[in-house]
Amino acid sequence: MGFLDISNVTKSYGAVEVLHKIDISVQEGEFLVLVGPSGCGKSTLLNMIAGLEGISSGEIAIRGSTMNGVHPSKRNIAMVFQSYALYPNMTVGQNITFGLEMHGTPKPEREAAMKKVAAMLQIEQLLDRKPGQLSGGQRQRVAMGRALVRNPDVFLFDEPLSNLDAKLRVDMRTEIKKLHQNLGTTIVYVTHDQIEAMTLSTRIAVMNKGYVQQLGTPKEIYDTPANIFVATFMGSPAMNIMPAKVVMADGAPHAEVTDADGTARRLRFSQANMAEWAGREIILGIRPEAITDPDGADRKSSNIQSLTNRVNVTEPAGSDTFVTTTLSGGDAIARMRADAEVRAGQIFDFAVDMDKAVAFDPRTEDRIPA
Repeated sequence: MGFLDISNVTKSYGAVEVLHKIDISVQEGEFLVLVGPSGCGKSTLLNMIAGLEGISSGEIAIRGSTMNGVHPSKRNIAMVFQSYALYPNMTVGQNITFGLEMHGTPKPEREAAMKKVAAMLQIEQLLDRKPGQLSGGQRQRVAMGRALVRNPDVFLFDEPLSNLDAKLRVDMRTEIKKLHQNLGTTIVYVTHDQIEAMTLSTRIAVMNKGYVQQLGTPKEIYDTPANIFVATFMGSPAMNIMPAKVVMADGAPHAEVTDADGTARRLRFSQANMAEWAGREIILGIRPEAITDPDGADRKSSNIQSLTNRVNVTEPAGSDTFVTTTLSGGDAIARMRADAEVRAGQIFDFAVDMDKAVAFDPRTEDRIPA
């Protein structure tokens, strides 16, 4: 049993089921991120935890107590919304302590809690201002302060950074990470941004079409995606996905792909069990950072395969250079060092780290276990 248990939960609107038997157990102090494309059901699930949406079937429990039918105000949860939801006619200080006031907390305790949270979020100088006088980042800090001041069992964040500009998103992401590390609070966080999911979470639930596609640590999700959807949704740039055939050569299984000229090229698998797929078609997945220049290849890898191919496009990106080539009839992106000497039109010796390659069953699109 976890601190927050979501057991066999479904949600239907009339005859349409939008969440399908969700099972997630969140331990105390965990940072769980629900990530997926728009319409996948992640915000609906968050609202069900909060009590803002009813449960069609299944059970949600906090600290072992069933929350089905319990009013949101009785759940001891705090929610931070995308829109901040601040009261425009109240000062920052009043916004932060309003919930405590509604719960009958004595004024001295409210004031002490407000000062503690304001210091933590570095907004002491804003306490007498109105929300209309604040920047987006400052409003977000106030919304977080209003949640923190209550010391709830679970914090719920619904895309809290989506209204901020790119730099401020990165800054606020760091602040949320610091808060979690310092307070050890239990957080469930919804986002469609897979970078937020990877950097903030202790575990990620990747959702699509109302199903949890995979639940695991950021490393598990990134290195061993459960299926093609997870593989392509998590990661920027996305994992390269290409059709391949498994062939045996020198007693070992190889992935046979074609280069820019349509010539067959063989890449030896690190997984010996791929021999079971000899003569069959698969979908091969390789992350961009696993295709690079020979000098930039991972020295710890036991299986770097050379692949001579034509360079189509180079894209300098500061710390990296992204290189596009053609594999099995489609674009494949390689991530190289900033100073890698590579140019468009060049025939180049790519280094492919097959220790990091994954294979998928083309019929089910599930990953073939190593």
